[in-house]
Amino acid sequence: MTESRNPETAESSPEVTVEQIMRTDVPQVGPDDSIAVVASTMVNNAIAGVPVIENGAIIGIITETDLIAREAEVETPTSVPFFDAIFYADAGPDYEEAMRKVLAVNARQLMSSPVFNIKSYATLGQAATLMIDEGIHTVPVVNDAMELVGIVTRTDLVRVISRLENEE
Repeated sequence: MTESRNPETAESSPEVTVEQIMRTDVPQVGPDDSIAVVASTMVNNAIAGVPVIENGAIIGIITETDLIAREAEVETPTSVPFFDAIFYADAGPDYEEAMRKVLAVNARQLMSSPVFNIKSYATLGQAATLMIDEGIHTVPVVNDAMELVGIVTRTDLVRVISRLENEE
């Protein structure tokens, strides 16, 4: 286990690992599950994202952002004719990706893939760095065999940070 030092107290304490804060009762959906099933699973389990599992492997993840994107208005790219060609002027989000989410009827069509996973022995700092660097809120936790063993969210990290800050 990694040790960290608090410079104010000069005491050594074990660093918090993902295994200590992850949720182990991981709700999951299959690739052919409807959007209604996905949304209900997230609401009924009070979780911001669910992994999509096929044949025991994580093939994607669906988050609140993915569900909300289905309801967002999609801006059609502006076409600009130029001689015999047509160009599309678009400075917004990827049109094809936005349309894929809007038109999705099942988990496979809505999910984000590939999925960023984290190992259970990763530290709180490593989980925080992954979430910030990749702009993600929910991360499946896997063992060395890449099997799903848990899930960790930004809310889980905030809960631990609050506890650690209040202990100081």
